[in-house]
Amino acid sequence: MKKPLLALSVLTLSLGSIITPLYAGAALPVQVEGNELPSLAPMLERVSPAVVSIAVEGTQVSKQRIPESFRFFFGDEFPADQVQERPFRGLGSGVIIDADKGHIVTNYHVINGADTIKVQLTDGREYDAELVGGDKMSDVALLKLEKKAKGLTEIKLADSDKLRVGDFTVAIGNPFGLGQTVTSGIVSALGRSGLNLENLENFIQTDAAINSGNSGGALVNLNGELIGINTAILGPNGGNVGIGFAIPSNMMRNLTDQIIEFGEVKRGMLGVQGGEITSELAEALGYESSRGAFVNQVMPDSAADEAGLQAGDIIVSIDGKRVDTFSELRAKVATLGAGKEIKLGVIRDGDKKEFNVTLGESPLQQTKAEQLHPGLTGAALSNTKDSDGYKGVKVTSVADGSPAASYQIEQGDIIVGVNRQVVANLGEFREVLEKQDGVLALNVQRGDRKIVIVVR
Repeated sequence: MKKPLLALSVLTLSLGSIITPLYAGAALPVQVEGNELPSLAPMLERVSPAVVSIAVEGTQVSKQRIPESFRFFFGDEFPADQVQERPFRGLGSGVIIDADKGHIVTNYHVINGADTIKVQLTDGREYDAELVGGDKMSDVALLKLEKKAKGLTEIKLADSDKLRVGDFTVAIGNPFGLGQTVTSGIVSALGRSGLNLENLENFIQTDAAINSGNSGGALVNLNGELIGINTAILGPNGGNVGIGFAIPSNMMRNLTDQIIEFGEVKRGMLGVQGGEITSELAEALGYESSRGAFVNQVMPDSAADEAGLQAGDIIVSIDGKRVDTFSELRAKVATLGAGKEIKLGVIRDGDKKEFNVTLGESPLQQTKAEQLHPGLTGAALSNTKDSDGYKGVKVTSVADGSPAASYQIEQGDIIVGVNRQVVANLGEFREVLEKQDGVLALNVQRGDRKIVIVVR
């Protein structure tokens, strides 16, 4: 560690020896021909307090397969897998999006596996934070300060769908643990994907310098509005080469809204398979563009099937906003959330059509009740549907021998109230529980009967 630090010191001194004589005894000008020099400082003074540093600690658990030849000498009782636990520490950045509730958004990979999460504000105050929920595929996580903090600054969100290549950008974060750092650039490209084919990607590309530790930090426009969450860089040695990627603010907002309401992301499902439009495919279809998402299959009984989409359609817009690639369509649909009503612009046989679609929901996506209250552990919850006849929170399953089962909570129960407050959905249920400590009195609709279940 001494040699790099020494090299850095020498570089600093060398720069100082070059720069100092140029301005010795003279002040830098603040005006030219009576006009003030342009500066980002006023905007940054407003916005910077909304960007925080995040420090995490945890334990990584890894399994290593023991060779059969080694086990031969020690007998079959020797374990086939060797489990190793290694403590780790990490640094990242985050952005305050709700000052009243203490909500902070960051990247999922920043807090993944963390046992403790500490947040430091720009004024030096430190707080413990808890994970509200996250989504690994889109690399977004929502934190909440465990202690009520006063004087927080939240950032205003911009409409990232209005971004254009060439718009100015400013990246704020905590690179290499140095402390808050600001860099600037432009939007280099939009709708980038392909960094990890298993994930949901629709990145903003920027040449604003982004390095390790900037993950989870803010990418803002010149108005100080959040346009993205800095996420990844493309570089041979893990350093900045002018190609950085950020999750668009609209995509982040859709995800965090779902996390706040359900405690997790409710993945939207359109029910189509397809790919990108190549020049050969466009020529075969008589389509005069390479933009759009080509549909080669519509799944039976899916949201797309019910709306009337067909194989061979080219989806070119969602709610009037252009879609350039199938990867962009996949990312936007998945992060919009189940039950969301959207309008798709489609090219079919050269004609433009519009279809109203209500996105479906994966049957496996349900909220785990222990995320809301320990006494509900073992129950899975979801919002009720119109066919249930009641508004509330439906118990979709209860594990045998779980705390929820011990309180005689049953599958099919619909929670319509808690502690004398009516709840119509999971979002309202969560808000009530956040303000309650201790005993819960659940008003439950069970078939035609109304009962009260006390949970401690």
